[in-house]
Amino acid sequence: MKLKGKIKFVPKDKNLFFATLRKRVDAYFVQNNISKTANTAMVVKSVVLLLCYIVPFIAILVFQPELSVSLLLWFVMGLGVAGIGMSVMHDANHGAFSGSKRVNFLMGHTLNLVGGSAFNWKLQHNILHHTYTNVVEMDEDIQDRLVLRFSPHSKVKFFHQLQWVYAFVFYGLLTLYWVIAKDFVQYGLFIKNGVNANTASENRKWLLKLITMKVLYFFVMFAVPTLFFGIPFMQVLLGFLLMHFVAGIILTVVFQLAHTVEGTSHPRPDENGNIENDWAIHQMNTTVNFSRHNKLLSWYVGGLNFQVEHHLFPRVCHVHYPAIAEIVKETAAEFDIPYLENETFGQAVRSHIATLYRFGRLPDMNEAIG
Repeated sequence: MKLKGKIKFVPKDKNLFFATLRKRVDAYFVQNNISKTANTAMVVKSVVLLLCYIVPFIAILVFQPELSVSLLLWFVMGLGVAGIGMSVMHDANHGAFSGSKRVNFLMGHTLNLVGGSAFNWKLQHNILHHTYTNVVEMDEDIQDRLVLRFSPHSKVKFFHQLQWVYAFVFYGLLTLYWVIAKDFVQYGLFIKNGVNANTASENRKWLLKLITMKVLYFFVMFAVPTLFFGIPFMQVLLGFLLMHFVAGIILTVVFQLAHTVEGTSHPRPDENGNIENDWAIHQMNTTVNFSRHNKLLSWYVGGLNFQVEHHLFPRVCHVHYPAIAEIVKETAAEFDIPYLENETFGQAVRSHIATLYRFGRLPDMNEAIG
């Protein structure tokens, strides 16, 4: 179904919220003589997270520790994979890491280093998710996945009644599916639905590049430890699965706490493909912050607990979100627009579980309003 370009935001009345907010946020950076891109703290964090992924793998190869220690190192690698995804490649692929396109390209391709595809991710996330947040026809990130229902507008199946129980097990499979099959599935899907506008020749080259990257990734992860260092294959496989399970749970939970929680809306376009709302207000209605004042969590998840600010200003590096959050919150209150947030991580998780429970028991609501 070719939907790209057919859904648009058509507000009933002109709203000055985003124009006012953008002017105030821009003024903050000018008045404080601060760049909107990465600072020293961001660079240091990027190095630390990359080392969390690379150093344990080198240690496994060189020292070949006993299984328990080896699994601990793979566990740390899982933390590194998730950290790179949330704090490094995410900003870079939004163009927020640096003012240099080359630096953004290189740092954005840290996603390829952990087995993904920066090209596909930009189409899925930057275009579909950020433009059409929580619009189930378009937002790839909130569409149903196998046995999971994330929208009140999709069909309820009998097993969804227990999704609030089993969801977290399937969350752990996210990055494993990603590195094995998801990029190839999306390659075909994005060509079919028109999101990928490349020529046929360009896409053939891209497919060859994608296959090459995947072969290289699995060669490093499996062939190098087993063939060159003599580590038993089953030990490597077990560690590899643990790494991806850890990364999958972290990445999926952090993302779901921003959109699949109580209080968010799930609007539907009308028969003409119109959503009667201002785009910025739509973002405010479909996105939720959590644990804004938890500095350690904010450091690790790359500001993804400041999803409201991220959706409004995706080209601003996440290290600046805590400062501009108060500007966003005050401006939203001034325009009588809700600023959605859960105060703590635990509160956000409970809200997500409650939403999974509710979506698992709703009837088919194709005629319902968000």
